Amino acid sequence: MKISGYVGIRKSNFLLVHPQFPAFTYFKPQLTSSSTLRITSNNDKNSRLITKFKYSVADRKFSSSSVNASVSKPNTGRSGWKQGGSSSLYSRPSLLGMKNERIANRAKVYDFLRGIGIVPDELDGLELPVTVEVMRERVDFLHNLGLTIDDINNYPLVLGCSVKKNMIPVLDYLGKLGVRKSTFTEFLRRYPQVLHASVVVDLAPVVKYLQGLDIKLSDIPRVLERYPEVLGFKLEGTMSTSVAYLVGIGVARREIGGLLTSYPEILGMRVGRVVKPFVEYLESLGIPRFAIAKLIEKRPHMLGFGLEERVKPNVESLLEFYVRREQLPSVVAQYPEMIGIDLKPKLIGQQNLLKSIIDSSPEDFGSIIEKMPRVVSVTNSAIIKHVDFLKDCGFSLDQVRRMVVGCPQVLALNIDVMKLSFSYFQREMQRPLDDLVAFPAYYTYGLESSIKRRHKMIVKKGLKCSLSWLLNCSDEKFEERMDYDTIDMEEMETMPSFDMNTLMEQRSGDESDSEYEEDSDDEYV
Repeated sequence: MKISGYVGIRKSNFLLVHPQFPAFTYFKPQLTSSSTLRITSNNDKNSRLITKFKYSVADRKFSSSSVNASVSKPNTGRSGWKQGGSSSLYSRPSLLGMKNERIANRAKVYDFLRGIGIVPDELDGLELPVTVEVMRERVDFLHNLGLTIDDINNYPLVLGCSVKKNMIPVLDYLGKLGVRKSTFTEFLRRYPQVLHASVVVDLAPVVKYLQGLDIKLSDIPRVLERYPEVLGFKLEGTMSTSVAYLVGIGVARREIGGLLTSYPEILGMRVGRVVKPFVEYLESLGIPRFAIAKLIEKRPHMLGFGLEERVKPNVESLLEFYVRREQLPSVVAQYPEMIGIDLKPKLIGQQNLLKSIIDSSPEDFGSIIEKMPRVVSVTNSAIIKHVDFLKDCGFSLDQVRRMVVGCPQVLALNIDVMKLSFSYFQREMQRPLDDLVAFPAYYTYGLESSIKRRHKMIVKKGLKCSLSWLLNCSDEKFEERMDYDTIDMEEMETMPSFDMNTLMEQRSGDESDSEYEEDSDDEYV
């Protein structure tokens, strides 16, 4: 019985050879020839390992030579592992070759971007598409959203966002929330970083947090449209501290949702750098903290007025135009928007106008501002129209000046209502014009709700009183006065006064009877 079979396991520097014997073999093989083993260095490209064995089993001889096994160092090219002159079944590119290919592809992408006007300098190190076709797809998608080349150059990193993996999922999520597609262009111009976000990890938690601040789900789209940057804030960072501070100064917790809905920019304001210094400055002017809280509830946008750039210079301008320092709290509380506009040019313009039409002095103008800060935003045409009306009623220029200084609201009320009130004053009340000069605030009261009703009551009782005693009190107080047999002169006030405790209250009839024709170009900074 003959046996032939050897197994060779090739290692890097040695060859292990051992015989394999089939089962039930009891013959002893005889090694009749010597073997030769030669191992050479890997540095010799054509070195060979040759083994030759001769053996005889049961009087027969068998000769075997190993195949040529070449041991060579790795190639740097794309050539495979050669054996016996034949090609390998597969080939593996080298790292250097892959790197060179990536550099070449990126250069083509950069050339494409430069060709359409995009500067790719900031894209170094960013993972980009390997082909121009994929990059063109991204640029076209952004164009379809309304973004221009300039928009992309403002934030070129947006080109690192995949259309299918990043852009479409984010935009679909915003659309499902209710963000209008018509706002996507402006949304992405303001906050293109949203396209990098994960819907599950980044966006959905912010939306849930906003709901926890009592912002209605139906209002979330408007909040995001107004202030898309909120999607990039940390939940327990600026957003939570700004809200906590506002509640701490007296803003009602139930008002937070509405406040943030109307002015979500508050969520991005740092307490130590923006909110707290603003509140403390208003306090330094003499406005009580509770009044500041009420002002913020009704006009949260005032927190966005630049303290150093606008507010402080505007306060100094008021003092320059003869507004008394002790009246600053009243002025700011009545018309907070005043400290957020470009105020000084308006002050100069209105002062010159009133000087020219009613011959008011600088001190008169300061008094007008104190009583009606909003006058700085009333249009010139409205002021001239109201002055002409008063002159047509028979008042002299000096009387008109005194009326305007005493009650500047006469420059901005609904002129048709003023005509009705003056007609009743002449026909039914039959009072002299001097009564209106002494109490021009008569025009600010509702004709049906106050003037007629109270006038009939005093006529019935047979009382004679000033217009101030008749009108300058609440309905409850007037009912008490009707029980008097005589008029208490101490109760006769010449003009209504501003009360900080009733800061947010409106007297009935005032709102409907006013016509504040304001400039429309006021911008709050």
